[in-house]
Amino acid sequence: MHEIGLCESILGAVTQRADGRRVNRVKVRIGVRHGVAEPALKQGFALVATGTTADGAEIDMVTVPAHVACAACGRHEQSLDMLPVCGHCGSADVVVTGGDDLILEELHVADRTA
Repeated sequence: MHEIGLCESILGAVTQRADGRRVNRVKVRIGVRHGVAEPALKQGFALVATGTTADGAEIDMVTVPAHVACAACGRHEQSLDMLPVCGHCGSADVVVTGGDDLILEELHVADRTA
């Protein structure tokens, strides 16, 4: 389950930015080329966050598409497929770029207590 490594990276960024405050919710943008399934991400994050300030925090995921350029027909399009083909002509002769993002988009933390 490669999601664990991603979750550890996300948790590192989250705890650094939370600066000791309790984390309630996290939203990440993850490129389709990472091949991350949201249920596995949620389970992995819950596992690695146990005992940290992010313990019990919800994590939401937005999948970022890849850009596909078809060498056969010249069409350019976005794709959420791991192994895309041209949506216009069906060719597998495509150049895939992008879709490898990993961005911490939102972080909701508890207020500091006085």
